[in-house]
Amino acid sequence: MTTQISASPLPPPRERRRLRQSRSLTRTQLARRLGVARATVRAWESGRRAPDGAEGRAYTEFLTASAGPAAPDEPSATAAPGVPEPLTPAQAFDALYAFCAPALVRQAYLLCGRRELAREAVERAFQLAWQRWPEVARDRDPAGWVRAVAYDCALSPWHRFRPCHRHPEPPPADPADRKLLGALLRLPPSYRRTLVLYDGVGLDLPETAAETEASTPAAANRLTHARETVAAHVPELADTALLHRRLTELASRERLRASRPPAVRTLGERRNVFWTRAAIAFTVTIIGATALTLRTAPTHYEPPIAPARAVQGVPRPVPMGPLSRDELALRTKLHHDAASGTERIAPTPR
Repeated sequence: MTTQISASPLPPPRERRRLRQSRSLTRTQLARRLGVARATVRAWESGRRAPDGAEGRAYTEFLTASAGPAAPDEPSATAAPGVPEPLTPAQAFDALYAFCAPALVRQAYLLCGRRELAREAVERAFQLAWQRWPEVARDRDPAGWVRAVAYDCALSPWHRFRPCHRHPEPPPADPADRKLLGALLRLPPSYRRTLVLYDGVGLDLPETAAETEASTPAAANRLTHARETVAAHVPELADTALLHRRLTELASRERLRASRPPAVRTLGERRNVFWTRAAIAFTVTIIGATALTLRTAPTHYEPPIAPARAVQGVPRPVPMGPLSRDELALRTKLHHDAASGTERIAPTPR
């Protein structure tokens, strides 16, 4: 007697993993839910093992429930009527990106004055948000989290060393916009950020101070100084209402476009894979160099050879010449004594 696991065929391994992630479950959580080991869920998702037994039937029912949406005329048993289905992480990220990215690109352009750099700063901020999506999704202000990171990227001083940013970009076509952008770029980065947040975005003073990591009096002083500097270059912008409108118009007139959300997520994931592999390669290189050093290092101490030094007080060698009478007598005596000396001095061959 054979046991039928499921009437519907199992999806491919990649689809199994996607369906689990669509329910915002990790392998450990799914394994606890099904009462199996985490390695078993990994084997099912990789295709190395087919689901069998009661756990396999439960896993198949889980995949079927995740893949098959309820009919429009049949309300879900778990969801209350009128309550929308929860968004997947990718859908929530795409919604946040579609809501915030266009405005953030315009704000970043006011901070750095470069169109391409503004787009890169916003994309980099959303890539970091996707890497830390559980933390960002639970944050009380996800848009503020991404905005703070995008501003940091746009105002980073390291961009000046990039070859593509050594040449200035074409200025705005309107002379009034050029004067306003020039006045903004003359401000210090912290003053420029405070002015954009307060007069451009519309935050109040405590929120501006918190986002710029300054006290409220310090943020107020920066705002006052920034307004005075802008009014000195563009006198008609002494009116704060007119300044807010001109900042909005300056950012809106430029052609600033953001990439699509799937492209940002894919690029961020590829960058993570690249840096992970680079870190692994660097670690392997360090381990290999350490092993080679341990293999070739000496096991005992060898004192270094002292350099040669001239010995003082040694008499010069006397050139050979004819022997004197006393030297001849000494030589003759030595010859006779060596022949008739002790055995230790002149051993007799056996």
